[in-house]
Amino acid sequence: MKLFNFLIIFTLAFSAQTQNISGQAYYESKTTVDMDALGGGRDMSEEMKKTVAQMMKSALEKTYILTFNKDESIYKEQEKLDAAPMNPGFKMMMNSYTPGAQYKNLKTGRIVEENEFFGKQFLVTDSIHTLDWQITKESKTIGQYIAFKATAIKKVDPNDYSMARPKKKDEKENAEAKKDTTQPQDPMDMIEIPKEIEVTAWFTPQIPVSNGPGEYAG
Repeated sequence: MKLFNFLIIFTLAFSAQTQNISGQAYYESKTTVDMDALGGGRDMSEEMKKTVAQMMKSALEKTYILTFNKDESIYKEQEKLDAAPMNPGFKMMMNSYTPGAQYKNLKTGRIVEENEFFGKQFLVTDSIHTLDWQITKESKTIGQYIAFKATAIKKVDPNDYSMARPKKKDEKENAEAKKDTTQPQDPMDMIEIPKEIEVTAWFTPQIPVSNGPGEYAG
């Protein structure tokens, strides 16, 4: 499961005619791994479980910075040292497609992203795809703001390995039956990419900004 925790720092500026809002939001991407769902001791050794958990933690737990105003934003990963060792195949897969800084313009409905694909830099322009958010009655206090919960269903890109999760039991057993048990276990055989996920967002009417992390808006 992938979660986003966040610390938001806002700078507010007002004038007689217009309201200008700008600020920065720091998002921490957290990934929790249910190692029992990977098959338990029968399918994976304790050492292998620890190896998979550490690889996923190193690859998927990151900090991002969203710099925004009312209509525009720049979203990028905060740089860090990659100290944890990683399986060569897993590392190559994760590094084959590396998203970079992302510019989003709510007025034009466009999003521009810097991407690195096998060492080459690309600029990708696309439309902002707004999800069908369903606002619930659930609320909570975040800092000094009253936030409300909204949920939406999002289709997942089959090449988005940041959404990787443990394979279900029956699928994993079929994969195990087809391979030579004398060969070392490959952690990549234990994960899958879901077709869709439920996204949860917390928003507050007290901050009239529709921007969010990554491609999220609305």
